Amino acid sequence: MTLPLLVVDAANVVGSVPDGWWRDRAGAATRLRDSLTAVAEHGLTPFHDGPLEVVLVVEGKARHVESIPGVRVVAADGSGDDKIVEVVRTDPEDRPRAVVTADRELRRRVTELGAEVLGPRSVR
Repeated sequence: MTLPLLVVDAANVVGSVPDGWWRDRAGAATRLRDSLTAVAEHGLTPFHDGPLEVVLVVEGKARHVESIPGVRVVAADGSGDDKIVEVVRTDPEDRPRAVVTADRELRRRVTELGAEVLGPRSVR
């Protein structure tokens, strides 16, 4: 069984809350990754209830954050947005896909590929 795909824009979600994340970008991405295990297991309303395949896209100083059970971490060599679009584009179009971001241009790009978009608060 193929699970619905949830792609999380780590930089955008982490940056949505002014909690000092800029002092430790990798630590902030790690905390976000760890919190996403519950989303992977239980789903995310309104996108999909039940298990999800969760992909966290990291960039910059957070590029060395590693995957854990339930959350696959993908490091962007360049633009995180371009990597997110690549992940969505290369995924089968016949399964539900959603991207968590508030970035307007990224939202436009992934919806053109058939993905839904959720805001950062959906996973915070």
